[in-house]
Amino acid sequence: MDLQTIKSSDPKEHAQNIEKYITQLKFFCHEEIKLVKEPKAKALFETSAEVLSGLEKAFSDYQAENEGAWVNDEDRPTLQ
Repeated sequence: MDLQTIKSSDPKEHAQNIEKYITQLKFFCHEEIKLVKEPKAKALFETSAEVLSGLEKAFSDYQAENEGAWVNDEDRPTLQ
């Protein structure tokens, strides 16, 4: 996995780029689980994959702006 920086100044494109690598690393962790016998290593790799899944969701939510923390301030409802 060769990490590549993109030239864009759009933060969502950078988020998409990072998410791509997170997804690849998560898949790699699952593949490594199949190759080792030690239960502690399997647990470590599975835990890592779960954490990466959380990051993957955070990056996806940021790009889609469908999580409260990622909604633009001007799109937030105002209290009246």
